[in-house]
Amino acid sequence: MSKYIEYIETVQGIIEQIKTDGADNIIKTAEAFKEALEKGNNIYLFGTGHSHMLAEELFYRAGGLVKIQPILNEPLMLHESASYSTEIERQEGLAESLFDEYGIKKDDVIVIISNSGRNGVIVDMALLCKERGVKVIALTNINHTMSGASRHKSGKRLCEIADIVLDNFGCVGDACVEIDGVSGKVCPTSTVTGALILNSAVAECVEMCVADGFVPEHFASANIDGGDEINNKLLEKYKKEIKHL
Repeated sequence: MSKYIEYIETVQGIIEQIKTDGADNIIKTAEAFKEALEKGNNIYLFGTGHSHMLAEELFYRAGGLVKIQPILNEPLMLHESASYSTEIERQEGLAESLFDEYGIKKDDVIVIISNSGRNGVIVDMALLCKERGVKVIALTNINHTMSGASRHKSGKRLCEIADIVLDNFGCVGDACVEIDGVSGKVCPTSTVTGALILNSAVAECVEMCVADGFVPEHFASANIDGGDEINNKLLEKYKKEIKHL
């Protein structure tokens, strides 16, 4: 079997597991999103390293919810220094300044994304949000996170703090394809499955909102006729409220 086929089939198998074993928590996440939107609260997403891409995945997307607040801290992303982002994500003490900078408040919802769920800044943010009355949703890899100890002084992992846990059902180490002559595996699954999980929750959320008689605002593609007109009205309305617009 070609390795690209093996990778695709591995991802397909994970998606089938998400459809069955992950369904209940996707629905719970959708309900949390719906409640936040209907009450005028915010939905935040936070991840470090490659997980920050999933914080961006729901933000300012064609067909995406407008009221999404990604927490994007440049040292924790990859474009300034990938190696430094790995170093700093293990530190404690940064979460409180990010919490204050983004104005997170009681009854908001935050999705904290971390494949390992064990690093300092991630666990710090989860503990702080729980303490402040924010609903915490973890998007993580239970196989991976339970294979090692927490790096946080509390000894806790992200999945042990969250109100809802979305499992991406990946393998330990994330990469999944073995190739003869190559030490270690290649090709991770957490980004493709994480994006699918989050967008599945959005789809369910929108359906729930409409059933309640509330149609949540969402962006159009900027690359279809009329898209700019739709989006510009939303940008004008929310640019001061949503930090990265």
